[in-house]
Amino acid sequence: MPIHLKVLFAIANGEHARFVRPTEEDNTLHSSSRVNPVEGHEGAANHAHAQDKEKFAAWVAEQLSQDVASYDELVLVAPAHTLNTIREHLNKQAAAKMVGTLEKDLVKTSDHDLWPHVREWVRPVHRQKVM
Repeated sequence: MPIHLKVLFAIANGEHARFVRPTEEDNTLHSSSRVNPVEGHEGAANHAHAQDKEKFAAWVAEQLSQDVASYDELVLVAPAHTLNTIREHLNKQAAAKMVGTLEKDLVKTSDHDLWPHVREWVRPVHRQKVM
């Protein structure tokens, strides 16, 4: 029985994150979850805002590391600074599954409009895992 590789796209920008997966039937992209942190920190200066963005990116990496069993391949999509922070905080298992990165802020891009940006990492639905 063929084993389908499950790819996960983690799309973040330091304030929001989406986790997108292609369906096994036809590779249509679907957000599996969205994360919006609590907004409106009192007295947040630019420095504090930057720290919040780093903490959020580290939290995204923690979620990817904890959920590492749910995907076979990981692609990170984020602006450069957020991308680097997420990458630095991934555990070894999640980092080993990373097959690509894209330095763009695509958080507000619809699932349908993501396709041109991520299609190189979406394999045909019949792809089998070589053991």
